[in-house]
Amino acid sequence: MGFATVIELEYDAAAARVFEHGWQSWSPSDWYPLTASPPRPTAPNHHVMAYRPGIAQPAEPGRFQGEGLLAVAPGTDGSVHVISAPTPEVVPSIRCEVRGDRLVVSADGAVDVVGTRPANPNQALADWAGAFADRYRGGVDVRVFGPSWCSWYAYWGKVTERDVMTDVRQFDTHGLSVDLVLLDEGYQSEIGDWLTPRDDFGSTVRLAADIRSGGRRAGIWVAPFVVGSKSEVARKHPDWLVPDVTAGTNWGQDLLVLDVTHPGAAQHLRDVFGELCRQGYDHYKLDFVYAGAIEGRRHEQVTGIEAYRRGLGLLREVVGPNRILHGCGAPILPSLGLVDSMRVSPDTDPLVEPPSGDISQPGQRGARSTSKAREFLHGRWWANDPDCLIVRPDIQDRTAWARHIETSPGIRMASDPIADLDAWGLDRTRALLTPSSARPHPLREVDA
Repeated sequence: MGFATVIELEYDAAAARVFEHGWQSWSPSDWYPLTASPPRPTAPNHHVMAYRPGIAQPAEPGRFQGEGLLAVAPGTDGSVHVISAPTPEVVPSIRCEVRGDRLVVSADGAVDVVGTRPANPNQALADWAGAFADRYRGGVDVRVFGPSWCSWYAYWGKVTERDVMTDVRQFDTHGLSVDLVLLDEGYQSEIGDWLTPRDDFGSTVRLAADIRSGGRRAGIWVAPFVVGSKSEVARKHPDWLVPDVTAGTNWGQDLLVLDVTHPGAAQHLRDVFGELCRQGYDHYKLDFVYAGAIEGRRHEQVTGIEAYRRGLGLLREVVGPNRILHGCGAPILPSLGLVDSMRVSPDTDPLVEPPSGDISQPGQRGARSTSKAREFLHGRWWANDPDCLIVRPDIQDRTAWARHIETSPGIRMASDPIADLDAWGLDRTRALLTPSSARPHPLREVDA
């Protein structure tokens, strides 16, 4: 379907701003002046894994595209026009560009348009988010999350059971309040073989029991909709995979897409998450889940978004209403009502700038800008996850990253090896490990 004009607006070239909302957690999002060149993928693999697969984006300066959400503040009369998908189940691409003396907004599907005159353009986004949740879900109950610790930035993909428990034992020693201990990527033998630990990892069963024995909750990372081409699942069950589709390349292999509409694949997910529940994990960081929404020929004739929402619904059915589903690398609009918390930015990193220059990739700058741009979602759709606090001495510009976490709403999760923290790092970690708030966050002003 082509793009059709939705609205035309007079504008002030110096004052106008456009809010471009990205497809998934890692997709850049922000307000831009008309002269800006919004971030675009710097490599084909980035396009698949961090933007919207199969959807082209205009690359010229002054041309903008949001996935399911775009807002325009034309700068003439204080108005803000929010253009959005009518539901989370069908997400059109929405464009804005200058054509002569008009800003022209177009979309490749049906959209809703709401015009208001808020004091702050971010208030228009917040009002839209609240109304959208009320209309679609009848409101959303946002959970409060206790202070957390995650293994990822501490040990990366080489984490072991011993590493995690070494840090757990230091929480009380250093007066660190930690409710949840999240075992992140690296424990598994292969991507997709979630119940088979890496040979030198240890035991996920024993780890969950040891974490819980200290009165803490145990969480675990799973990428439920991707299957590594080297995995046992891919070798034994090719019929469970969406044919001729990949979700990118990572871990030195192609990432294949699990077809949740296939009865065997659906039962596989039930078995995996049922077993992890029995092991004692009650917080599931669901990563790389954009894969579940990629278009392709599935066992049943459904769209990618329909398959994605079915997959998340299946996981909720298995884990029940009281365990946590935590989205990451997740399509934003299609996740409404299906996750309890959501990563709202790319990964942070010890470095401020991503080496590729693509701010969808790990780096503090992109994590800060996109997280700030999505603060309006916190307390209205879910608890935001602005990513982890990392403040050990080798973290570049660690004071600025700590300030970002301090001023951001949502989950507070540390991810340093405790033994690597100096006195300043311990003090900041101790001060910032606080419970989240379920209330919406005060809205920042849009930069002039």
